[in-house]
Amino acid sequence: MAERSPWWRRGTPPDAAFRRLFEAAPEATALVSAEGLLLAANAALRRMAGPALPLRDGIPAAALLAEPDRAKLAAALAAPQAILPFEARPADPSAPEDACWQLVLGPVEASDALLLRVTDVTLARRAEARLAGGSRLETVGRLAGGIAHDFNNLLTAILGGVEAARGVGLPDAALVELDQVQAAARRGAELVKNLLAFARQQTLLPRVVALNEVVAGTIQLLGRSLSGRVVLEFALEQPGRLVKVDPAQLGQVVMNLALNARDAMPEGGRLRIGTGHRLVLRPEGEGRASLPPGRYAVLEVADSGQGMPPEVMARIFDPFFSTKGSGGTGLGLATVQGIVAQSGGHITVESTPGQGTCFRIYLPRHEGETPAEAPARAMPAEAPERAAPAAPAPEPATAGRPLLLVEDEAPLRRLAERALTRAGHAVLVAEDAEQALELMEGAEQPAALVSDVSMPGMDGLALARQLRQRWPGLPVLLLSGYAASTIGSDLESEGILFVAKPYAPADLLAAVGRAMSVAFVP
Repeated sequence: MAERSPWWRRGTPPDAAFRRLFEAAPEATALVSAEGLLLAANAALRRMAGPALPLRDGIPAAALLAEPDRAKLAAALAAPQAILPFEARPADPSAPEDACWQLVLGPVEASDALLLRVTDVTLARRAEARLAGGSRLETVGRLAGGIAHDFNNLLTAILGGVEAARGVGLPDAALVELDQVQAAARRGAELVKNLLAFARQQTLLPRVVALNEVVAGTIQLLGRSLSGRVVLEFALEQPGRLVKVDPAQLGQVVMNLALNARDAMPEGGRLRIGTGHRLVLRPEGEGRASLPPGRYAVLEVADSGQGMPPEVMARIFDPFFSTKGSGGTGLGLATVQGIVAQSGGHITVESTPGQGTCFRIYLPRHEGETPAEAPARAMPAEAPERAAPAAPAPEPATAGRPLLLVEDEAPLRRLAERALTRAGHAVLVAEDAEQALELMEGAEQPAALVSDVSMPGMDGLALARQLRQRWPGLPVLLLSGYAASTIGSDLESEGILFVAKPYAPADLLAAVGRAMSVAFVP
């Protein structure tokens, strides 16, 4: 009896059992002739190809792929023994723009047919892109934090120099120019502040607040910034939810999102700001953008504007990315994301071109004490009640002794020394912590330690702790171009005051006064 030819040879019917296995295989698979024609395709591949491309025996296998990628299949057919995978976009016109298939073509033993296996790797490539983007933004965040530190040092020197120049009797025309320099430095300080917010390194002052109250207060300010063609709608859920945030920073988030929405509606439209709540039982999403389980208060800012295409949506939180041309810094939404993340929250966005955009911010609900039960703190806008005159404070033991100033940046060291000296303080100056310790050998306790944090060798916090081993009640004021949150220590519990750069000489003097007036008991 003659040997039976394999079923995949042309004109030979397949074995029924093998045909059933081939058809039911979960992996998209096809048999292809050496000339690149389709001999058979299973159900999984037909589903992947989509209804626009019926897979009939005898059609070119290249019809599965988009036109630019068909040459890749031709190259694989020319050398099937290599069995190298390649990626291509499907021909299906309804496939997503980022759709991606991985194909592997290899020989079949004792046959002139080739086996083609197709895997949809779209989701995997999206996950890789998110991870790469997250890693890239994390790197940018670290870089931004370092740049912010150096810029804050420069801005401190500029602002201090402006103040010093004002005191030498310059003509009015020169003072006007100084005003311009000072204003530019202040704008630079705001940009640096936004960089720190993106890098999640800014100083936040969180407290328990009612989300509705923060949003309502911001809406009052927002009304003046909207044109008459934008209709403002708001729906604040009752009863409102409590969150623990920095209310000023959350207000900035609402303002940034609302003003972006205004710009997306040049011809007018509807801006809706609302609050709500949500219980999340299982993680939603992937990677760092995923929403973990928990109870959330939800803040929503939605507009009926132009919407965003996918390529813009993918980059909206990138720093320095802007669709406003030269009119925007590209830090607005990066700042929003940084503030939300540093507050323990999450932000999502949905947008459809021509139909509008909706941002949702999820903030962990505060289940503990209410604002009325929390320790009372006066809001910045409130005037404290006048108290009866207090008895004069006792003269501190360090009165008349010099301050110890430690700063490794020479311009800042000179400016700080000049400001303190003009205010009547005696000052001992050191370029770093090691020199400061040498100055203190055999010396009496200084009136206070005023030190930069980031210095070569020992940093300012370590210096303060070492000096306090000798003088436990030593007043300490730390200065830094980084935020206090990056120091990694609870400064308040250690009785250490902190001033972020850039600061004006008056800010430095006020902080030194506070440090010397507070008695620290270890």
